[in-house]
Amino acid sequence: MTHPSPAAPPLTDEQRAVVEQPWDTRLLVMAGAGSGKTHTVVRRLDHLVGGDDPDEALEAGEILVLSFSRAAVRELAERIARHGERANRVRARTFDAWALDLLLRTYPDTEWHAESFEARIAAAVKAVAAGALEVTEEGPPAHVVVDEAQDLVGERRNLVETLLDKHQEELGFTIVGDSAQGIYGFQVPPESRVAENGWFVDWLRGSYPDDLVELELTATFRSRTPETRTALPLSGRVQRLGGNDAEVESERLYRELSDALFDQLGFDSLDDELFLMALRDNPTRTAILTRDNRQALMVSEKLRDHGVPHALKRKLEDRFAPGWIADLCARTDASVLARSRFVSLFAELNPQPGIEGDEAWRVLLRHARAGSGRAEQIDLTRVRELITAGRFPEELAPADTAPLTVSTIHRSKGLEYDRVVLLDPPNWSVLPNMTKDPVDPVAEVRGLYVGMTRARDQLLHVPGPEVRQLRTEPGSGRAYLGGWRRWERYGMQLRGRDVRRDVPPGYDTGAEPARVQEYLRGAVRPGDPVALHAPLALPEGNGQSPRYLIVHGEEERIVGEVSEGFRRELYAVRKVSETWEIRDWPAWIVGGHVDCLEAVGGAASVAADSGVAGNGVWTAVRLAGLARFAGFGSDDEEKA
Repeated sequence: MTHPSPAAPPLTDEQRAVVEQPWDTRLLVMAGAGSGKTHTVVRRLDHLVGGDDPDEALEAGEILVLSFSRAAVRELAERIARHGERANRVRARTFDAWALDLLLRTYPDTEWHAESFEARIAAAVKAVAAGALEVTEEGPPAHVVVDEAQDLVGERRNLVETLLDKHQEELGFTIVGDSAQGIYGFQVPPESRVAENGWFVDWLRGSYPDDLVELELTATFRSRTPETRTALPLSGRVQRLGGNDAEVESERLYRELSDALFDQLGFDSLDDELFLMALRDNPTRTAILTRDNRQALMVSEKLRDHGVPHALKRKLEDRFAPGWIADLCARTDASVLARSRFVSLFAELNPQPGIEGDEAWRVLLRHARAGSGRAEQIDLTRVRELITAGRFPEELAPADTAPLTVSTIHRSKGLEYDRVVLLDPPNWSVLPNMTKDPVDPVAEVRGLYVGMTRARDQLLHVPGPEVRQLRTEPGSGRAYLGGWRRWERYGMQLRGRDVRRDVPPGYDTGAEPARVQEYLRGAVRPGDPVALHAPLALPEGNGQSPRYLIVHGEEERIVGEVSEGFRRELYAVRKVSETWEIRDWPAWIVGGHVDCLEAVGGAASVAADSGVAGNGVWTAVRLAGLARFAGFGSDDEEKA
């Protein structure tokens, strides 16, 4: 039975003033935390597509919607699906995804997916300036909507400025943001952060001095209890942070926010049994928010040790295709699927919650439609190409549906939870000792403010875990577990792309790839423990560790092999210095787990030779967790 979506909340006068602006308006909206910004944007899109005057209506393809994170994009897409009466064909994109798509269409012979995110954004800036949008099939947009504009810094800010400036005469826009929530200044060098503060808003005002319309959303809808409103009285001061007295005022605000948080209900530690019971037994949607990645990883490990189910929120750029896509492809020998066949196959799958067959069909048809002149069909070869190029549609990415999420404050941006547990903020005087980079006082205040304003009903706090022995390998950014002596290495973080992807799992490992595929889909679940085993403790090559197989379950079934990237980064973790001799390699790396299953695209010929069906798309595991080294050969390392 399908339940109708709840009716959209009525618009306030402030929201209606934003929504009903004409399509060619140059509109800047300052929207505080919990002020109904996303709802207002959705209704604004409805107005742009429909409106009261059909002659003023835009086509969905004429509207470009950009936001900072995949989480914000997904939230916007879900709101459009629930409450968008006419805007259900409008697509929201992250800046990174839109830039990559533009480059792939404009310069298809370049391997853009192999470039870094920053390099792609910089290349997209040059492409827009050179007129790339004019030569696309749909041409430049008529209206641009930018959400979370306060987080536009560096090249992403430059990208939006170039887009608006290049098409200034014919373009309308709706820019929405809140300077109090600008927490992505770390993406630019420390010496540039002061200059970036408020840069984009100042640029808008200078570029459109005569026709920029500025409006505000000031009401509060997210916070439903007095304790979750505790940071809101300080919003104005946080928004105005900057200038010559920024450090003094930042310290003052940080202390006031910290005191307000410590006035709320707290727990003694992450091991507090009352705290753990509340997490296990209460289905309330909850987030534990941390200051940085190290804290998030250690909190997740602590919860796993106590048997508390949860999800560790992935990095914003961690984009992949969900496993059900591979399961779909494996169920047919055809290279194209008509709607009726797709619906029949989809009914046999187990996709992530929130993905319905009709939505999946529409999204895949839009991205992988079979050639012109044919009936509506999905081309599975194009689906494979989307996967291999890292362009699989964001709308079908796995959603965060776990009742309990562990996340950094940065990754929670744009989201809200019924209950938020914040790790106790460190004393202001301790902050300089927590990071190698200079402390950005404004960013510290804004980060704490953002964390405190994610909650609807309850705001709690708890002391953070000990993270001094969790360090970062500088070349890869991978976390590893060290000791008090600099050469001690006890374990390392497992990450999603640590699995070999160029061949199906089981290839050249003594396992049958086709049987491995059956086992992955039938027996492997997120959260299952896995271990890495080196059959031969001999390096695979210069600057690499030995080859490690990924095994699952009590029978130690092979479900994959680590990637070359993992072998190189394991070598870098254990190579303490240029003169350090790695005497032995761990026979086992234990304590990791399955993050999820993903669909991987590769050569169809390799898949066919391996007996794996699916048009060159197969299932693979993604790894996660803080794993430990075990089974060393030498006595000294065994004692360590």
